[in-house]
Amino acid sequence: MRGVLRASDLRSARQGRRVRVAGMVITRQRPGTAKGFVFLTLEDETGVANIIVRPDLFARDRLTIVEEPFLIVDGVLQNQDNVTSIRAEQVFGMRGKDDIDFEAHDFY
Repeated sequence: MRGVLRASDLRSARQGRRVRVAGMVITRQRPGTAKGFVFLTLEDETGVANIIVRPDLFARDRLTIVEEPFLIVDGVLQNQDNVTSIRAEQVFGMRGKDDIDFEAHDFY
């Protein structure tokens, strides 16, 4: 309904394709050596999706990225050496009327 691609389908998707993924945030990492980039891992029922967030997108949507337990991410698929990731262009929270609070493993 929202055009979300399952994590298990990312490996077969075309490099450079615009995709939308969704899932529970299981890790957030913002290492100082990454020049302000944020790395997220989302999990759905089929696997995990690695997300790369640019510093300007993080600055704009910081509260959503840091506080929402479930995210929808629109971005560009990157597949290099059998490692898939999505370079985020937009990030949305996915809270429903029955909020579920889940603590991710945050590294920042």
